[in-house]
Amino acid sequence: MRLNEVSYPNAKPVEGYGPGFFRIGGEVHDGALLVLPAGQQAWNGYTDTAPILAAKDEIDVLFIGTGAEIAHIPADLRNCLEEAGIGVEVMNSPSACRTYNVLLSEGRRIALAVLPV
Repeated sequence: MRLNEVSYPNAKPVEGYGPGFFRIGGEVHDGALLVLPAGQQAWNGYTDTAPILAAKDEIDVLFIGTGAEIAHIPADLRNCLEEAGIGVEVMNSPSACRTYNVLLSEGRRIALAVLPV
């Protein structure tokens, strides 16, 4: 088996979160957040798929955090992402942040889209 090291020079772990915010790389981001290999940006929710699809060649799995509680995502969103070849894992936002951090440390090709708690 051949292993390749993957590095994302701009991807940073989630350092913290709280009511309405996330902290990444020492910066606080208010509201929903999208974390891609190229960096982080505000996310406009389930209908905001353009930046995710633009990065589809750089990610294998997108973790979607649905806020404080786990919830279903729209079927259209799941279908759109899966048709683009992106795996989708839905969980509450705290779990999504923790899982993202673990897999990021392993060099996995992942992204994170989270709604605030």
